[in-house]
Amino acid sequence: MNFVVISPNYPESYWMFCRGLKENGATVLAIVDTPYNQLKDELKQYCDGIYVVHSFQDYDAMVRAVGYFTFKYGKMDWIESNNEAWLTLDARLRDDFNVKTGFSLERIEELQSKSQMKKYYKEADVPVADYKVPNTLKDAIEFADKVGYPLVMKPDHGVGASMTYKIMNQQQLESVYMQTKDHVMILEQFIDGDVFTLDGICDEHGDIQYLNSLEYVGNCMDSVLYQQSIGCYTQFEIDDECRDIVQRTIHAFKIKNRFFHCEFFRLNHNVQGLGEKGRIFGLEVNFRPPGGFCPDLMNYAGELDVYRLWAEVILKQSASYSKLRRFSAGFVGRRNSIKYQYSTKQIQAMFNEELIEILYLPEAIAAAMGDVAIVAKFTSPVRRDEFFKTALLRKDCL
Repeated sequence: MNFVVISPNYPESYWMFCRGLKENGATVLAIVDTPYNQLKDELKQYCDGIYVVHSFQDYDAMVRAVGYFTFKYGKMDWIESNNEAWLTLDARLRDDFNVKTGFSLERIEELQSKSQMKKYYKEADVPVADYKVPNTLKDAIEFADKVGYPLVMKPDHGVGASMTYKIMNQQQLESVYMQTKDHVMILEQFIDGDVFTLDGICDEHGDIQYLNSLEYVGNCMDSVLYQQSIGCYTQFEIDDECRDIVQRTIHAFKIKNRFFHCEFFRLNHNVQGLGEKGRIFGLEVNFRPPGGFCPDLMNYAGELDVYRLWAEVILKQSASYSKLRRFSAGFVGRRNSIKYQYSTKQIQAMFNEELIEILYLPEAIAAAMGDVAIVAKFTSPVRRDEFFKTALLRKDCL
């Protein structure tokens, strides 16, 4: 089983995917964009071959890399990065090397379109926000007249919260439309709800073998656009309604043999035309693990190793863990630009028993997750809520 892993050197923890593959019998072949002597020893240990390219964006170099592996080891069986930035690259290489174990380029481009996602949510009988991909300003205004303000406008194909706008009136709509008219944008009805995720690993039939849920404190859009604090935590338990909704979603999208990261809204209050408080709406489906160090939160919460589990599921179609021991693991992402009531050292002292680590994040990750991340694990929701309230308390809020 020849498995090409793209970019296991970044994020740093992704070398553990290689470990999981190697332990489950794969020949692990890595393509990296970092000089060999700068790679972690752990990554080198679990790879049978490593090919260095100057840039993943140099497609000719990527073809040469996979071609070299094919010449040396035989036909490739898998090509995967588990990274949002390279999902299209993965698919293009799969097409060119006749690898059938993942999405084709045509399929991944369709599934990364937010407007195209809507039809699959509907197939799963999961409600979605009303939307329009406007071709003209008139289209946008007519949609606004239909559903009312506020609205959200964002790229139909896009990663994260960049170029995302909350629009309160027609003047703002006209301004944003003119700023973004050279891009394909989706205009959506704003839903006042809490965002949560259902993330996991499914097998070759699309049946979920592992499931986790993240609740956000703050939201990614405000974190990126307004440099606000952010945080999230894993749920102690996942109810049957959520399990059913996400399984229907995975089957409708025909996701097989991979990680998934599904985002949903839960209504904060009754809304005429949308439903009662607590009703769940589909937001987006991503075909990779949740970002940053969220896979590590899964490990802390379940006392398992999702890097190994992913490899076991896709290579052996099994998930050899007993009933999860459910903790709640989470982080708060704090900004250097914000004055907090308590310093990082004070938070460390107050929650010493729960604290796992304090991370000072590089700029690329800090944009969405904060400059300093405080990671902790909890045995009770009361203590968890106290942690988030304390760690995010600002001096100007007293």
